[in-house]
Amino acid sequence: MTDTASYPLTWELDSLYPNPAQPEFTAILQDCKSALEALVERVAQLADAGNPEQDAALWADFLTDYQAATAELSGLFAFLECCCAEDAHNKQYQVLMGRLASIRPLRENIETQLQLTLRELSAETIQQFCEQEPRLQEIRFFLEESKRGATLRLPKEQEILASELAVDGLHAWGRLYDRLSGDLKIQLMEKGELVERSPGQVQFDSPQRSIRENNFYAANKAWDTIADSCADALNHLSGTRLTLYKRLPVTDHLDAPLIYNRMQRSTLDTMWSVISERKQKLVRFLEKKAELLGLPRLCWYDLNAPLPLAGAESAELTYDRACELTVNSFAEFSSDLRDFAERSLRERWIEAENRAGKRQGGFCTTLPLKKQSRIFMTFTNSADSMSTLAHELGHAYHSYVLKDAPFVLSDYPMNLAETASTFAEAVLGEQRLKAAKTRDEELQILDGMLGDSVAFMMNIHTRFLFEDRFHQERASGELTPERFSELMFAAQQEAYMNALDDSGWNPSFWISKLHFYISELPFYNFPYTFGYLLSLGIYALADTFEDQSEFADKYRELLIATGCQLTEDAVAGTFGYDLSQAEFWNKSIDIIDRRVDRFLELADQAD
Repeated sequence: MTDTASYPLTWELDSLYPNPAQPEFTAILQDCKSALEALVERVAQLADAGNPEQDAALWADFLTDYQAATAELSGLFAFLECCCAEDAHNKQYQVLMGRLASIRPLRENIETQLQLTLRELSAETIQQFCEQEPRLQEIRFFLEESKRGATLRLPKEQEILASELAVDGLHAWGRLYDRLSGDLKIQLMEKGELVERSPGQVQFDSPQRSIRENNFYAANKAWDTIADSCADALNHLSGTRLTLYKRLPVTDHLDAPLIYNRMQRSTLDTMWSVISERKQKLVRFLEKKAELLGLPRLCWYDLNAPLPLAGAESAELTYDRACELTVNSFAEFSSDLRDFAERSLRERWIEAENRAGKRQGGFCTTLPLKKQSRIFMTFTNSADSMSTLAHELGHAYHSYVLKDAPFVLSDYPMNLAETASTFAEAVLGEQRLKAAKTRDEELQILDGMLGDSVAFMMNIHTRFLFEDRFHQERASGELTPERFSELMFAAQQEAYMNALDDSGWNPSFWISKLHFYISELPFYNFPYTFGYLLSLGIYALADTFEDQSEFADKYRELLIATGCQLTEDAVAGTFGYDLSQAEFWNKSIDIIDRRVDRFLELADQAD
């Protein structure tokens, strides 16, 4: 067991950078901008020289400095994101985030010129280029990946202009949504008084159905007040991307997210195909859960409802207890993961306090030069919050094992990032399941685990279907808020296989789901499902290893490979599976089916 002393609820930011309100922070910002401006000139000179294979040493010098400057920029973004998240109403922070965003085109300018230069080189020339200089050989994958990324680049001058315009265009729409959602207040009745709560403070997993229902409708009422502005943001985010895609050698709007995730379309298609064929069993889980709750069918606001189980562990979890359970569960997998989690908690890398004024949601962000991460969440004394904690610690551990890699090889695609986070959740869930002492406690844990399965295989499938279809329609013109709601409703019915009550859907979901409004990455959602099923399948492979430490080492190898290999290659090279085939995905869903069977068996037993 871990030390039972209290774990800090708030994070520590002061050691990272000066307070954004101080002139010292402005000076660091300016130094970073100056360094990037100098690199823009250097890469232009190198690109114009036209002989990269003859200037390997100069390119190596440039890329060394480029990594240092972009690592600093990444750290500044991470730090300021933390400041904005913990104080969502701070206008000064928002202004500074806009100023920092205005530096982003410098990095994109450099990346554009680098990618366009590499696009003109053959694979053989790049190989010769790298063989001349050890510093280039070390980051060869980055250079090859940059050449692949050039597929999404316009001609040089157009690309640079597009990057500059994106500050007040594409990325501005994302920042607008952050401000709108950060300022939103939801009016709730609590103990006879009308109170205002931030979206992240609203409870949707209360054991009392009247509270869940009232909170659901109160939240939707508040979100509906910004529906028009959110529709504008969504239209212009997708419209901007579609305009760019017309000028690129891509087949449709899915090419870009596939390239960003370093994965093949056949892998994505196979994953969704297997899910669609096999998620009927989750409908049986939802039907049985409705029965246990005394309902004919579940509504949207019932999906996360706790089961009425007298013999289960209380739904109220203190933060200290959640931290202990998480750390102790990680210890069963590897001492390395356990020690890392303990350090993160003790050294105040985590902001978990439940208070007003915070942004909704949760995230993990990394400061490369500090070799640290910070985790943002709001802990609500529930098992779901504990899973979020494990999830974000998984992200942080991923960055930790890559902390000594070259900066350009520490950047992994989102689908593999979500593998690390959901793997950590799997470790926590399985250890809790093994430790369950009663039928009710096991049912409660299975309910949480299968609730995750519903989220990844139904909720996120909803998001994918919705996003895919509104991109198709957006090519012909802007959509109204009402049309967005119609598409969301249809996507929910298909993804959930009509398993919810006719009156229990959530057509306004597109307004409140911030993932649709992230301007840096399109189709932000499907990597969660990919990572969930990949981590589930990999975790199940532990039984094939005689030595648990050998499995933990192999898992660490996979995380390192995510920074320097394509997705399919990283998995095939460490665990030997071809992700474009159905075999692995079926193995993952077999695990979910067994959990459903056990849930149904326990549910039908006498109390």
